[in-house]
Amino acid sequence: MATYMSFVKWTDQGIKNAKDAPKRLDAFEAAVKVAGGKLKDAYLVTGEYDLIVITEAPNDEVVARLSLATAMQGNVRTVTSRAFTREEMTKIIAGLP
Repeated sequence: MATYMSFVKWTDQGIKNAKDAPKRLDAFEAAVKVAGGKLKDAYLVTGEYDLIVITEAPNDEVVARLSLATAMQGNVRTVTSRAFTREEMTKIIAGLP
């Protein structure tokens, strides 16, 4: 499975209901599991983003669906990137001309 990092910002609605964030994360984890993936970890962070969420998913389409479904709830906005492990990075770089 591929790894994805989501950089999350709370919306005005999301920050007003910040106390519900652990429950929302539990619901997200359940949705990821149903979609065939795994929530690897989530971090409350300082700086530009409020949370960083790391998931594994079977493909980009699953991640897009999860991201859209999550955003539709109105609590967060996300930027999601595919993350390559150290092993994957080494393999990619080894294929360079």
